[in-house]
This record gives sequence, C-alpha cells and structure tokens, in this order.
Amino acid sequence: MSTFGLGLFVICIVGIFLDASHAQLQLNFYAKSCPKAEKIIEDYVHKHIPNAPSLAAALLRLHFHDCFVCFLLILQGCDGSILLNFTSSTKNQTEKVSISNQSLRGFSFIDGVKKIVEAECPGVVSCADIVALITRDSVVVTGGPFWNVPTGRRDGKISNASEALANIPPPTSNLSSLQTSFANKGLNLKDLVLLSGAHTIGIAHCSSFSTRLYNFTGALGTQDPSLDSEYASNLKGKKCKSINDNTMIVEMDPGSFRTFDLSYYKLLLKRRGLFQSDAALTTSSTTKSYINQLVKGSLEEFNAEFAKAMEKMGRIEVKTGSAGEIRKQCAFVNK
Repeated sequence: MSTFGLGLFVICIVGIFLDASHAQLQLNFYAKSCPKAEKIIEDYVHKHIPNAPSLAAALLRLHFHDCFVCFLLILQGCDGSILLNFTSSTKNQTEKVSISNQSLRGFSFIDGVKKIVEAECPGVVSCADIVALITRDSVVVTGGPFWNVPTGRRDGKISNASEALANIPPPTSNLSSLQTSFANKGLNLKDLVLLSGAHTIGIAHCSSFSTRLYNFTGALGTQDPSLDSEYASNLKGKKCKSINDNTMIVEMDPGSFRTFDLSYYKLLLKRRGLFQSDAALTTSSTTKSYINQLVKGSLEEFNAEFAKAMEKMGRIEVKTGSAGEIRKQCAFVNK
C-alpha cells in the first residue's frame, strides 16, 4: 500500500471510530416523528419496482456508491451525498458526475419517494434513510433477503466528484485494491465476497469490462486469460462486438439476472465473472473458500449472511444527532 493509501486508510478508520461514539442508529427511529414513513416507502417500492425490476439492482448499487466515499476526517459515508446536483452557486462537481457514478440510475425514483414522505412529514425523514430503506425493500420485492435497516441518518452537505473517483472501487480492481478499499470502510474479506453477491441481479454496459475482451494487456486483440474462453467468445460474438461499444448491456448473472440466488458464485468458479473485480475474488484462498462455502450451502444461508453484510455497510460513517441536515429535496442542500 502506498504511503498516501495507508494514510487514507488510517484516517478513514479513525473517522469511523470517532463517528461510532455518536452514530446511534436505531430501528423505528421515526416511530413518533413520522410513524407512517417506512410503510409509505415500502408501499411505493412494492407498487413501482415490479414494473421496472432492473431498478432494484440500480438502487442497490447507488446505496453502495453513496456509502463508500470517505475524505480525510470529513465523514461522508451513507449520507445521501451521491444524490446532490451541481449548482452554479457552488461551482462544485458532485459525486453524481464522477466517472464512477455516471451510469447510476434511480435518482428520480428516490425523488418520487421523498416527495410523498415530505407531504406526510415535512423536514423529518432524511434522504440517506430513504436510500437505505428503498434499497432493502427493492431487493425484497425481487425475492431477495430482508435485512434490518436502523434509521436516524442525516444528510451530508458536501459532495465532491474527486472523492467518489478516489474511493469507489472500479470494476477493474484486483483483490489487493478491493481489500484495501473495503478495509478503509471497516469491512473485511467476507463482507467483500458477500456484498459482491449483489451482482446476482442487474446489468452492466460493455464499456465496464470490454478491456478484458479486446485490450487486456494494453495491446489491441489481447484477452484476459482468467476469463473462460467460451464465455468470452459469446460476449464478443453476441453482445459486445466492439471495444468501443458504450450502449449494449449485458446480464451480470446470465440466465438469472432478475433472481437473487447463488448462480453468481457458481459462475465465478467457472471463470465466468463479468468484471475483473469478480474474477479477483477467486485469486485468494481465503475469498475462494468463502465462495465455495456459499455454493455448497443453502440460499437461506446466503441470504442471512448477505443481510448482515448489508446492515453493516449501511452503518458506514453515518451522520446522526445534529450533524448534517434533513434535506427538503434530495438533490439540493437546504438554503
């Protein structure tokens, strides 16, 4: 790890422990201040996600990207900073426009939920909590696991594109960089394997993995040898027919990309993970052992473990108490 990387690791971890002293999330935080909030959110998700099931994966990814930003002692974490728009008054390029986040979706869905919740309880429920709740509820609608979502997060006022680029692991990550990135957030290798299981649902653009097919060593025509050759041929012949394809989408878990199951892990063991970061999980005896345990176990066991990892991730560097604010609109800080 570089000196800068080690410094960032220490600072982020220190930030996590400093924040832990007052980051008291709790179940049913809004029981008195907005008792219908969680039911309103759940009903909205159950009404709309069946008509757009791919949004479940998009919202899961958005939640992950929101939680993974840390910059020095400014605790970003799960604070809804991913939702903020660029404004001419601040001239600040926000996380939303970072290369890491330009393919994110679900912002208008979140705005729709926020509008209804604000009508019920103005200025009470944070955008950060809404993101955490709709992510869980969307996964449940797809047949995935339920997990507890303690609430009481407050919304951040700072959002910088450069921080997103520096903190969010790209799909080209190797195991070492993934391990460092997750450790920076207080997550371990088991959490890495479990949270990567979110790739059991959803889609990806060819541009996020086409280097593996066409330009792996930097020379045009080279292919990632860790990728199953039959799978690679299928991708090149039927999906990503050019290294310049930026529009075609591919299932991350072919054949069951709308179903929360163990297929993703089975494909990893067949060298058919779509991203380099997927393939990286099989390069360590520790992470590969976790994968084998999941494949040999039951779906119920995976669901339970995934739920624990999601609840743990949802606590990363949250703001509570008087920190931050409760935004009136998720895309803008309060005036």
